Amino acid sequence: GNYFGTMLVKMGVADCLLGGATYSTADTVRPALQLIKTKPGNKIVSSCFILVRENSTGGAEALAMGDCAINIKPSDDELVEIALETAKCAKIFGIDPKVAFLSYSTKGSGKGEDVDKIRSACEKAKAAAPDLAMDGEMQFDAAVSPTVGQLKFPGSKVAGYANTFIFPDINAGNIGYKIAQRLGGFDAYGPILLGLNAPINDLSRGCNADEVYSMAIITAALS
Repeated sequence: GNYFGTMLVKMGVADCLLGGATYSTADTVRPALQLIKTKPGNKIVSSCFILVRENSTGGAEALAMGDCAINIKPSDDELVEIALETAKCAKIFGIDPKVAFLSYSTKGSGKGEDVDKIRSACEKAKAAAPDLAMDGEMQFDAAVSPTVGQLKFPGSKVAGYANTFIFPDINAGNIGYKIAQRLGGFDAYGPILLGLNAPINDLSRGCNADEVYSMAIITAALS
């Protein structure tokens, strides 16, 4: 079924594909990689979640988080691609991306190869997309609290105001978005696959009808 659906997209009979209610993520992504391939200029397929909750004034607050589902231990160059694709996806959902590269360190407060990798990714991403608001490396409190952000990362346009979060690996990303969903009261939409040459998305095998409906609308919006 997945190969047949992916072929319909490849041939232009269908604009996009949503699958995975009865398949694993790997079974949805594999045909897409083999048949649709990545967009020109992209080396990897990645993913992001869009998290939405109602705020106190009755409006909606939306955040983007990547990559929480596909790349297990991305390199600095892969993190650049994840960040740029997540920011693009955030814009589609009306988020003006302020991108935080997350770590256990803020601006050199901690040491280690994971810190070096996320700092390098941030520097390369800034060079690749100078018009985007991006900063890092920073801890989550520095990313979301203006007081902490400006204390630990003075002068940053992102620290304290971030709405698009780039995690250093899948452990942090998967745990992070699920904490926001379960304790923060956010609805999580995704994983939205990024970097493919056509909109192809995956459902959780535990999905309900509302989630299928929402992901169908998202997949159509991306086409």
